[in-house]
Amino acid sequence: MSSFKLKILLVGTANVGKKELVQRFIKNRFAANYRLTVGVDILTKDVEFRPSEIATLSIWDIGGQQRFEFIRSTFYKGAAGVLLVFDLTREHTYTEVKKWLNEIKQVSGENIPFVLIGNKVDLIQHVGTVIDRKEAEAFAKKQGSIYIETSTRTGEYVDEAFSELTRRIIDSRTSD
Repeated sequence: MSSFKLKILLVGTANVGKKELVQRFIKNRFAANYRLTVGVDILTKDVEFRPSEIATLSIWDIGGQQRFEFIRSTFYKGAAGVLLVFDLTREHTYTEVKKWLNEIKQVSGENIPFVLIGNKVDLIQHVGTVIDRKEAEAFAKKQGSIYIETSTRTGEYVDEAFSELTRRIIDSRTSD
């Protein structure tokens, strides 16, 4: 049985649901109360990304507030992959994702594996469609990645997003 230890970045603008994603993934629960991430929160979980293949993920939930921008790049060093998160109900959070990706690539290299996540898919029925989801999918594909829509409230595709990123990281390392 192979085992990997991977540093994963969880990034996106404030209030897109990063903390809820990681809580849902690690503890399988949804916490509705919002708490600001000051700088970075680091949590760990083992994930089975293929049958009997385990990776230990060190998940770095990076604070999305503008005022943390000057220290963010120090957290990027040594990252194996990124979950880029935006809120499907707030268009500017999607625009910001591209800035985050460029910032990370400058520190971690052009080929860092990532998964683009449109979070809060459960709210679309209440809010309506504000983001061109086909464009998000095309953007991820053009960057050599994948786009996944998640809901931290229902847990929909949360585990899959982490597993998919883990597989992409391992595959990028073993295909060299």
